[in-house]
Order: sequence, then structure tokens, then C-alpha cells
Amino acid sequence: MPSDRPAGTPSGGRRDWLRGAAALASGAVLGGWGAPARANSLEVGQPAPPLVLRTLDGRNIDTRTLHGQVVVLTFWATWCGPCHEELPLLSSYAAAHARDGLTVLGFSLDGPDAMGDVRKMAASLSFPVGLLGSAYAGGYGRIWRLPVNFTIDRAGMLVDNGWDDTTPAWTAERLERVVTPLLKR
Repeated sequence: MPSDRPAGTPSGGRRDWLRGAAALASGAVLGGWGAPARANSLEVGQPAPPLVLRTLDGRNIDTRTLHGQVVVLTFWATWCGPCHEELPLLSSYAAAHARDGLTVLGFSLDGPDAMGDVRKMAASLSFPVGLLGSAYAGGYGRIWRLPVNFTIDRAGMLVDNGWDDTTPAWTAERLERVVTPLLKR
């Protein structure tokens, strides 16, 4: 069947597909899929944004109620390889320093369908865990890489912004450098 389109012009189906793909791509970039999302107002030395952990056993732990504690927010998932290395280290550190005023809250990015795996991992941890529910973590922005951690001092100020860390997973050295001095104050 002859067409009245000039030669080399995409067919209607292909043209519509290309338009749709372009719209999706531009929407993804504008909507934050294409670039790492960060919380633009998240600044070390400023008050840490509040966040509530709904634990696996149904409790709510609000960071606003933890003034006087050093708080580490850790974001992880069961499918995250580096998280499997970091979580046992962080759990041991949290257990060793709980009496010093350290509270760690674990936010899993897994979905409800992975609850069995989340519970299995959480059972080996010394700190409370809950599902984040979406990739958006309030004032901490959209969680786009794992693991990522944020540290809040006893006065509720952000002292370590995980988005700024080039190697965001906890190591023993990093815990000693970032968290231990806060516990001694």
C-alpha cells in the first residue's frame, strides 16, 4: 500500500513508539530516574530530617524521640551484596556500643514479598529493622544506592551524610572515625 509520507520517514507505529520512548526517557530524567536523587536540603551540621522506622514487630521508632542518642540510619536490602558484608559488622558495633548511647535503625528496601528473607537477616542483627515501603526516605531523598548510611549526633544534628561518602559501606575504620568520637562526647 503506497504511503504519502516522504521516504525515510518512520511509519506511524514506529514514530509513535519513538515518541513514547522519548517521552518516557525525558519523564524519567525529569522525575529523577536518570540522575541520582539526593535530598538537597540535607546538610552536615544542620538538624537531621525526622524519619520513622516501623519495625517488623509493629513498633514505630521516630528519630525525633532519640535525642541524647547517637543514631545511625542504615538502608539495605537482602539482594545487596555489600549489605551482607556491612550488616554483621554494624550489628556487632551496635551491640558493643548500645550502653554508650548508640541506636541503629535498619531500613530494608525489600518489598513485602521478601518478608521471609528480611526476617531471616533481621534475626541476626542487634538493632531494629523495618521495611522502608518505597525508595523515598523523607528528607533523606530517594534511596538509589545501597548500602547508604546517615549518622545523627546526640543533639539531633546530621554529622555524616551518606550521599557524600564515596565508599558508603561501614568498615571498622570508618565506624571508629565517624561514630566512636560521637559516643565519647
